[in-house]
Amino acid sequence: MEKLIITAAICGAEVTKEHNPNVPYTVEEIREEARRAYEAGASIIHLHVREDDGTPTQSKERYQVCMEAIRQVCPDVIIQPSTGGAVGMTVDERLQPLELHPEMATLDCGTLNFGGDEIFVNTENMIKDFGQRMMERGIKPECEVFDKSMIDMALRLSKKGFIKEPLHFNLVMGVNGGISGEPRDLLYLTESLPKNATYTVSGIGRHQLSLNTMAILLGGHVRVGFEDNIYLRKGELAESSADFVKRIVDLSVILGREIATPKDARRILGLTK
Repeated sequence: MEKLIITAAICGAEVTKEHNPNVPYTVEEIREEARRAYEAGASIIHLHVREDDGTPTQSKERYQVCMEAIRQVCPDVIIQPSTGGAVGMTVDERLQPLELHPEMATLDCGTLNFGGDEIFVNTENMIKDFGQRMMERGIKPECEVFDKSMIDMALRLSKKGFIKEPLHFNLVMGVNGGISGEPRDLLYLTESLPKNATYTVSGIGRHQLSLNTMAILLGGHVRVGFEDNIYLRKGELAESSADFVKRIVDLSVILGREIATPKDARRILGLTK
């Protein structure tokens, strides 16, 4: 098996300090949270940014400041900004981080109910637009998949030239409105991927550890962090996303799989720097 790529999703757009006081908001907090995750073994930082009061933003200026701060303390880490933003943001808002020409960015591949009255909208034409803009800038898309139909959408648009192969997927499981987080569901998704694709598994909440373990065994990669889970174990809040990274590193060693460095991750994902 290839070495294991660990992505740290250090803050997200929805989780707040009210949920866990260690969730980072400020530039300094985001920088330090990224540093801790990187030093623990993460080779990719999946990045949302916030205003100092915790308000989610897709501001290009805020992303630039945060990305520069992260590079000061972990210069070789892969920074993967989100184009998902937060529910209710416009297309133009969400696309701002692409202007900074990151190596990777997320590409959401379908619309999803996010609970209550919230709908995370990604129409087919939006996905085409996002994919084309990433290709124009040489940015590797990570196809965000919350259900099987989103894999099908990515494959269709790839055949039409809107997303460049080989594809990389993030299988996000256990979100309210998306596919559940049972082992059978992960097997269903992974068996639906093309043979030349790579994939990461993101288990939400209580599904995180079990799905991460399966991903290690199946040859996939893993995402952990505050965006997906705030509890290290039942009733115990994590102090940092690095806590989740360390747990995966320890588990991967036990299971006989080496951890990828950022250099390894770039090779596996076909990135150049």
